[in-house]
Order: sequence, then C-alpha cells, then structure tokens
Amino acid sequence: MINLPAAPGLGFKPEHFAAIRSTRPDLGFFEVHAENYMGAGGVPHAQLRELRADYALSLHGVGLSIGGAGRLDAEHLARLNRLCNAYEPESFSEHLAWSSHGGDYLNDLLPLPYTPETLGIVCDHIDEVQAVLGRRMLLENPSTYVLFAQSTLSETEFLAEVVRRTGCGLLLDVNNVFVSATNHRTDPRAYLADFPLAAVGELHLGGHAEEALPSGPLLIDAHGTPVADPVWTLYAEVLARTGPLPTLIEWDNDVPELPVLLTEAARAGALLDALEVRHARAG
Repeated sequence: MINLPAAPGLGFKPEHFAAIRSTRPDLGFFEVHAENYMGAGGVPHAQLRELRADYALSLHGVGLSIGGAGRLDAEHLARLNRLCNAYEPESFSEHLAWSSHGGDYLNDLLPLPYTPETLGIVCDHIDEVQAVLGRRMLLENPSTYVLFAQSTLSETEFLAEVVRRTGCGLLLDVNNVFVSATNHRTDPRAYLADFPLAAVGELHLGGHAEEALPSGPLLIDAHGTPVADPVWTLYAEVLARTGPLPTLIEWDNDVPELPVLLTEAARAGALLDALEVRHARAG
C-alpha cells in the first residue's frame, strides 16, 4: 500500500483551484470528500484530475455510516470503489459514526455506544469496505457531545479492538480529542496515552467553536477557524511519540483565501521539519 507523505496537506476547495494551479504550493497532499466526486464527469472531476497529477490524494468519506445498525449501502460502496479505481488515492478514511437509518441519510455524523454489539457491527462493516475496495482504510475518532450509559468500553479500547480485528488503520483527529475531552471534562492527554498510535496513518487538525454554558464551555467541531493553540500543543506531543505523519488542515466552513490555509499548513510543516531534524541528529 502506498501511503501519504509525512507532510502537511489541505482539504481541496474548488474556489482555490486557480490559485493552486498558478502557485503550485509546496504541500504533501490534498484531501477531498469522496461524496463530492461520485457524480459523472463535469468540472469537479476535471479539477480533481489536474490536482491528482501533481499531488498525493486522500479520499475522506462522510456517508458510509460505518457505525449504522443496518447493512452498508451497496450502491454507495460501489460508487466509492469506482472513485478509488479512477484516482488511486494514497489513503481512504471514514468516521466512527453513523449517518443513515433505513434509506434516509441524516447529513450528520452521529455517535454510537461502545459495546460488544456495536463493535461487531463496526468491524463487519470495515471488513466489507476493505474487501470491496481492496485496500486498508483509516477510521477517524469522533468529536462527541454526549456519552452513552450503556457503553462498556472506552473509546480508545473500542478503537484498539477494531484495529486488532480488522487490520484497519486509524485517522487521529487531534482537534476531536480536545473537543471531546473539554465537553466531557476529561484529560485529553490521558486519552492520547491510551490511543493505539502505532495504527495511525494520518492526523487531522481543525478549528472549533466555543459556547459558554452554566456547566462550562461546550466546544463544537466547526472547522471554521484557525487551529487553537492547545490543539497545536497536543499535536506536537503526538508527533513526539509517533514521528512525522501526514497532517491535514481541515477548514470547511467560512473558508478563507488560500494563503490563510497555507499559513496553517506551514505551522504544521515547521513542527514536522523540526522533528525530522531531531531524528537525523539522533541517528
């Protein structure tokens, strides 16, 4: 399997296409939401083909409903397979969440209880996806706002067991860790200490929004602002344990001009470069 380069990447936005083509920014990869490219032809595919010629590509799914109780949508999975065959991305990832019920799509990434039953469902679905795609997928840790009383496993225990059973990799979203830990009044470093970092194939960084509640702050994984300083600190601590990893800057709402995103990517790149230098000196 070909992996993404251990460098910063950006989520591709069509409004940035002309600037990307004219400036050819020094990035390791671009990431796109798979569902945006499941139509036939047109401008989206023309742009993606040109982008793919110059950069590594990560496909990030939002619609498989890996955690859903029902069967996976066979037509959706077939469209995803055609997309992977057409572009041969270096990575495909999806979310530990559910987003459909029956034939209805809910346009959201919803949480699930961490129980043996849901563990079996998630593993069966991942096995099916990997068999159809003929590739190892990455599963992303969620941002959560509620906890389930019926959960019998911690999130990190759940993810570690998914990896053990299916052989999938993980996408560690550092902002999601900070958001969830803040919302549940837990320690993000304790979470990361238990996270199966050896399985991580990509990191995500994004911004969040904050709402003040009588019980304390509520953070929303909004992807509409720069990465917060505490998230950068956690990111540096993760890299110190893992070594350099592909790192995506996510910015999906109130999207700024390309130079703003490149500044965020450069901050990640500086941390990655510094780590490379330390490793070289140690070697």
